[in-house]
Amino acid sequence: MAAAEGPRPREREREREEARDGARDEAAAGAEETVKIICLGDSAVGKSKLLERFLLDGFRPQQLSTFALTLYQHRARVGGQEVRVDFWDTAGQERFQSMHASYYHQAHACIMVFDVQRKVTYKNLNSWYRELREFRPEIPCIVVANKIDADMKVTQKSFNFARKFSLPFYFVSAADGTNVVKLFNDAIRLAVAYKQHSGDFMDQVLQELEVGKALSLLPLSCRSWR
Repeated sequence: MAAAEGPRPREREREREEARDGARDEAAAGAEETVKIICLGDSAVGKSKLLERFLLDGFRPQQLSTFALTLYQHRARVGGQEVRVDFWDTAGQERFQSMHASYYHQAHACIMVFDVQRKVTYKNLNSWYRELREFRPEIPCIVVANKIDADMKVTQKSFNFARKFSLPFYFVSAADGTNVVKLFNDAIRLAVAYKQHSGDFMDQVLQELEVGKALSLLPLSCRSWR
């Protein structure tokens, strides 16, 4: 009985080429983008609690500040691409109204938080923003009004800081989860867009997020925090 004839050399070469193409496609599909998102704001404004709400879908009320650097890692998909997100929490350094330069190093986006119950935390956004721009002049920054669950009337106020610098603005609550998922998903999209298209990302991405429309929803006639 004659032995079965093996694949011809040309067929074997084609199979090898197809295998190489498949491996390249799998590698490209599995390539993981990495972005760094930092959180800024005064102590006890709820930065850690917002991260916990988003990542752990839970909330454990505590009055203590974060005393050690916390790095939260998260995986997401943006535009069909796998993305690893490193969220950096402030580690209590914000008590000194300044962060070490390494905190800002290679950050791709910033979430800047204030407490709607403490006006001083809103006023201090100016110094946080100034320091951010000293180290990272161009990265996207989102302004976050946290703890709106304590008094929903605060959402009728106008907060001019975000309008002044044309920054995305969100009313959120770490306690009940209001807007938390949207906030972080949009921050991830901004970070990825900045890393991939740092030259011209802002106009395109902000249009997608309809920031102008969102800001226009803030009443101009209401009492404002300047």
